[in-house]
Amino acid sequence: MINRPHFDYTEVPETRAVLSNLDFQASKLFIGIPKESDISENRIPLTPSSVASLTTLGHRVIIESGAGTKANFTDLEYSEAGAEITLEKEKIFAANIILKAAPPSLFEVELMKTNQLLISPLHILAISKEYIELLRKKKVTAIALEWLRDEDGTFPMVRIMSELAGISAIQVAAQFLNQTNGGIGVLLGGISGVPPAKVVILGAGVVAEFATRTALGLGASVRIFDNNIYKLMRIQSRIGRQLHTSALNQIYLKKELKEADVVIGAIHSKTGRTPIVVTEDMVEQMKTGSIIVDVSIDQGGCFETSEMMRLEKPSFVKHGVIHYCVPNMASNYARTSSEAMSNILTPLLFKISTSGNLYSLLYAQTGIRNGIYTYKGALTNFYLSERLGMKYTDIELLITSSI
Repeated sequence: MINRPHFDYTEVPETRAVLSNLDFQASKLFIGIPKESDISENRIPLTPSSVASLTTLGHRVIIESGAGTKANFTDLEYSEAGAEITLEKEKIFAANIILKAAPPSLFEVELMKTNQLLISPLHILAISKEYIELLRKKKVTAIALEWLRDEDGTFPMVRIMSELAGISAIQVAAQFLNQTNGGIGVLLGGISGVPPAKVVILGAGVVAEFATRTALGLGASVRIFDNNIYKLMRIQSRIGRQLHTSALNQIYLKKELKEADVVIGAIHSKTGRTPIVVTEDMVEQMKTGSIIVDVSIDQGGCFETSEMMRLEKPSFVKHGVIHYCVPNMASNYARTSSEAMSNILTPLLFKISTSGNLYSLLYAQTGIRNGIYTYKGALTNFYLSERLGMKYTDIELLITSSI
């Protein structure tokens, strides 16, 4: 992060106007957490312990009744932590800050008021032009959790959910390999005298690391592909053993895909859509009953045949290959993932409360600016502007133009 000299932004008239519009003045936050309307979403963004740490400092938290039920947190626990519990959704959306575990629906965006701060995940393929226009009209500052970046360049939300996704991807694969679920009937780990299942992992990041650990722990044979040789070296170092790794050579990849029982898509894009590295023709040549788990689906997927699915209907079959393409895999483990999400959101909320105002926080924190996709009526995410054919405004220009 660039070191900037200390500057009192409130001394600038234009900035004072911005601050009054954003309606965030330092120490006291008003946070609203609605119950998720998506039946596939089981998480809640703050746990009772995080709520307690906020309310103890005088911040106000209002939660819709039943919001934590699917993650096994009761209204009573939240009430005892200092939160207000309500059945009225309108009261939730009267808060200055709205927290969600899933992207808000159009109905929920319509309930939002002008100049609110929204912090939630962003599913790129599910976002429509109408959705963005409504956020712009209300001048909502919207922050995508998965694009928040730490000072060391890592994405904390992506990392922690990637750990969970890597482990659960192998568990899902093991489940769908069995005959009952239409799989090829291969035991992931194999037994004495019988070779184990072959797992191919695309990408060598955090998802790949934890998928590899889990697959090897079960006794599977693993192949890892990535064009970043440093990542391949790093994953071998972290696993602590020699692994079968390769650059994304199309000829060698095709060969491995034909023999694979499981293929995990674990490629993350830092800017927009995940690149497609497996074409439909390559999928056609895979074994019947093999399974693809596309963890990259929340960014579009790295298989040409991938289609976004939901937890209540998570898979489909194409060219004889089972595809599991659920963007919120973590929701299957709602308690664990809610605690992980809460661990990231709570420090962020404290930063907002101690920064003096939202504007100065955004000016000082490039990693938080990286997560913004609408700001003061402007679309600031380049990829969304390209996909939706909408005007794009650089967030850096918007921030600096107010000084």
